[in-house]
Amino acid sequence: MALLELFNRQLSAIQIQKYLFLFTRKQDIKAFDFVPYQYGCFSFQANQDIVTLTKNGYITKSENYCQLNQKQSGSYLMALDMFDQATLHDIKDNYGELTQDELICYTYKVFPFYAIKSTIADKLLSPEELQAVEKQKRHFDTPQLFTIGYEGISLEEYVKRLIINDVHILCDVRKNAYSQKYGFSKAILQKACEGVGVKYIHVPQLGIESNKRQDLCSQKDYDILFDEYERTTLKQNHEVLLFVRNLIDSDKRVALTCFEKDPKQCHRSRVAKALLALPNARYTLKLLI
Repeated sequence: MALLELFNRQLSAIQIQKYLFLFTRKQDIKAFDFVPYQYGCFSFQANQDIVTLTKNGYITKSENYCQLNQKQSGSYLMALDMFDQATLHDIKDNYGELTQDELICYTYKVFPFYAIKSTIADKLLSPEELQAVEKQKRHFDTPQLFTIGYEGISLEEYVKRLIINDVHILCDVRKNAYSQKYGFSKAILQKACEGVGVKYIHVPQLGIESNKRQDLCSQKDYDILFDEYERTTLKQNHEVLLFVRNLIDSDKRVALTCFEKDPKQCHRSRVAKALLALPNARYTLKLLI
């Protein structure tokens, strides 16, 4: 809102994303994380904040612009600390006269990693600049199984880890693909992944009922639960395990995901163990921590 206030109360959603990105480059602890996306650097959280502010009447959003509605009293900008105020003023002084395309182009040139998923880079950049973007892309042919938990990280950081490791398919092994943490319920997570070229597949058959996860106080409790899981769920759903194995064989780079950061406290570690034990497994395991 302070950004909108500073820029005469009106910016496009793309401009907001780009200005926030440049603003966070100056912060030691970044207010928002960003991921390479269809128009360059993009924050899912900032986008959701705009939606929330619109619903609550602080912003009016049209097809092309976000407009800050009149506040009764006071200034959003003055509510920030002096360092953030100064940084926002620097952003306006240095980039405020750029057109939207010039602003996008600037971020692509200076931060080419964030242009690797762009659908418009070829329209804005020269062949030499496009080559710099291409060098930021990661491509691997080696079959690889990954596991990743989303505990303690943002959706942007999570998706960025998938991109950096050239993950092709994300297999969600939660019984219920729902989370109170923003970005990790099925619909949003699927949209975020597929927006950067990662296919999302929910495999609920390999999940554990939530009531069985109650009252887990020690690693021994987790081990007992997962030992039972190996004897029951994994054996009863062997064909589903083979389905995941076929994904690795066909698409080469597949990640298993659930909530817990520590794989020893998540059943995805046992799914990975079972996949590694299958005959003729030509893939190894990497933890995306």
